[in-house]
Amino acid sequence: MPIDESLAFKPVRIAVLTISDSRGAADDRSGDKLTALLTEAGHILATRAIIRDESDLIVSRLHNWIDDPEVDVIITTGGTGVTGRDVTPEALRRLDGKDIPGFGELFRWLSYQTIGTSTIQSRACAVVARGTYIFALPGSTGAVTDAWEGILATQLDSRHKPCNFVELMPRLTE
Repeated sequence: MPIDESLAFKPVRIAVLTISDSRGAADDRSGDKLTALLTEAGHILATRAIIRDESDLIVSRLHNWIDDPEVDVIITTGGTGVTGRDVTPEALRRLDGKDIPGFGELFRWLSYQTIGTSTIQSRACAVVARGTYIFALPGSTGAVTDAWEGILATQLDSRHKPCNFVELMPRLTE
């Protein structure tokens, strides 16, 4: 799908949340990759954090960022697998947002091209909560790259035609 180069690019303010029991600032490779991708695309890193795989912590952080007028989009990395500690999709459901089921479906289709049937273990998902987009990605650099390059780079580009997430932002709270 085309980018209309005659239009002005509108950067969005993106918060990055790494959800992990084992990662810290020194070894948050997926958070680093996501930050590099979004800033290279011209977007603004609004804030960044790392928290443990605990639903209450995730929900609290997401509520804070949803209510922050300096955050347009939240992208999480980690906690989307099938183990007992992977609780990111459950935390997103607690936000009482509007699901974007096509995001997870498309992500798994793209991921299948890279990792084959292993993609079935991903519960990548997305919601809109109180006017803020939230995208939950697996915690690998490959998954972050697949999601950014295959979906988010164009959907977060205001010039993408025939439609994009950015143009809907003013109407998300109607």
